[in-house]
Amino acid sequence: LGALLTLWIFNFEFTLIALLGMFLLIGIVVKNAILLIDFTLYERRAGKSAYQAVLSAAALRFRPILMTNTAALLGAIPLACSWGEGAELRQPLGVVIVGGLALGQLLTLYTTPVLYLLFEKWAESCSRFKRKFVLQSLGK
Repeated sequence: LGALLTLWIFNFEFTLIALLGMFLLIGIVVKNAILLIDFTLYERRAGKSAYQAVLSAAALRFRPILMTNTAALLGAIPLACSWGEGAELRQPLGVVIVGGLALGQLLTLYTTPVLYLLFEKWAESCSRFKRKFVLQSLGK
């Protein structure tokens, strides 16, 4: 979303090079979500509630996620601001990375914990329904 928005704002076309930047963004954003969920599951195995585990994971994984995104974002600024020969090829890549990481950082840190809690509640209610259905079918 952020990548496409910045392409539109800076009046660049969606080229093959911009698509490569999107692949990079997808990889980084998914890695961030995996970091959060992996640590959340570790905390759940330690006996914390889903809410406490998500809160703890978000607090402890915030710095590594922020450092990774900041390094990638700062590395893409020279691409976005390039001029000279071949700049028209490199600029969309830089713009996609900078815009996508800026918005992706915010969305990942807010939506991943919320979605985890929603799916956790859904799985819990499904298991309760399944247990109730099995007990009813056994006649207990």
